[in-house]
Amino acid sequence: MQLYNTLSAEERAIMIDDAGKQRLTLSFYAYAKIQDPKKFRDDLFVAWNALDALGRIYVATEGINAQMSIPAENLEAFRATLEVYDFMKGIRLNEAVEHDDHSFLKLTIKVREKIVADGLNDSTFDVTNIGVHLKAKEFNDILEDPNTIVVDFRNHYESEVGYFKGAITPDVETFRESLPIINEQLQNHKEDKKLVMYCTGGIRCEKASAYFKHQGFKNVYQLEGGIINYAKQIAEEGLESKFIGKNFVFDHRLGERITDDIVSQCHQCGKPCDVHTNCANEGCHLLFIQCEECAQAMEGCCSTDCVSVIHLPEEEQKAIRRGIKNGNMIFKKGKSAVLTFKNNLDPLAAVPNLTDLVKTKTVTKKQPKIKKQYIGKGTHFFPKPSIGQFLIEENEIKIGDTVLIKGSTTGEQKVVIEKMFVNGIESEKAVSGDNCTFQLPFRIRLSDKIYKVLN
Repeated sequence: MQLYNTLSAEERAIMIDDAGKQRLTLSFYAYAKIQDPKKFRDDLFVAWNALDALGRIYVATEGINAQMSIPAENLEAFRATLEVYDFMKGIRLNEAVEHDDHSFLKLTIKVREKIVADGLNDSTFDVTNIGVHLKAKEFNDILEDPNTIVVDFRNHYESEVGYFKGAITPDVETFRESLPIINEQLQNHKEDKKLVMYCTGGIRCEKASAYFKHQGFKNVYQLEGGIINYAKQIAEEGLESKFIGKNFVFDHRLGERITDDIVSQCHQCGKPCDVHTNCANEGCHLLFIQCEECAQAMEGCCSTDCVSVIHLPEEEQKAIRRGIKNGNMIFKKGKSAVLTFKNNLDPLAAVPNLTDLVKTKTVTKKQPKIKKQYIGKGTHFFPKPSIGQFLIEENEIKIGDTVLIKGSTTGEQKVVIEKMFVNGIESEKAVSGDNCTFQLPFRIRLSDKIYKVLN
């Protein structure tokens, strides 16, 4: 009986591309008393591995916390594996705003002491006495109340790229740090203010709302399903988004866009940017925000030291990594001293000879900005004939048009349409509401957008 991954991430990525099946990225959690977390973990692995489900899942005696990727065709079968357990019957699955077939490349289920590291002694308060759940419209309404205090219970690197207007965003690296800080800051408002909280998918607020009620706060509310569910509801109901920017997510995508606002800056040069990346030096892997220009100049690295490392032979890089203790000194998530914008330094000035190397390698002609018009989104890819299918949501495209297909994994790809089928019939033009297909020299994904190039 297989209970662990046998494929590398690279092998799994190739298999996903070859299969050509659209995948869904989703998350869910549930608090429950689990007597034997190890057996629970093993049973889940067997059931989910058979469905080609991938993801990062934590189980504990207090419940389950999961972020996953599953083939769209297996969604109902996956739900059935949850329904086996009474505490997961009818559970809400938060589907991502933007799906990516490569969001997870392994099925990792770990037994932990807690499903979220909160630092709380659960025996000292009633963890089931939670705050009032608010749907998107109710959340928007309560934000307009002058007696509302809204708190972001995510970490600094999450709230840096997106947040609700007017929210308190604690400068913390872990959830457990934020609880005592907020409790101390709001001591004088336990009875006269409405304490409204939110997080990515809702799990942190389940415990936090019970904790703050125990601390004496009389009016405690929480965003149901977190930012992920909020984004879905405002799209479905045509509501104004009070959230601005991107929602940070803990998978390959590192974020999904909620609004077009860019509320953060490149950590190396200070330009408006909200694209997180991990340092290209495998021995560092620092998470930080990096714009396209700095990514080119620094070759995807956080510092000149790391640029010098990635130019070494692979065996030398491995030897260096063997001497590094991976931990908090590496995973500083946007607060490292090497991030030059925050330290007012020139990222290319630290090592003179390396400066020349990097600048020489990255001298390129500035490309003119592409003028484009939004058309629609990818809905399917047929791998053997290499054909992409798109839903036309706005405007129109026709034979001879140059289109730009853009996505976090696909990148930006331009194609001239030479032949296409519209709603199953060969046609010259596709308009809003049509499904159209045409051949592509690359693979598309559900999160990809299609634009018509105007220049």
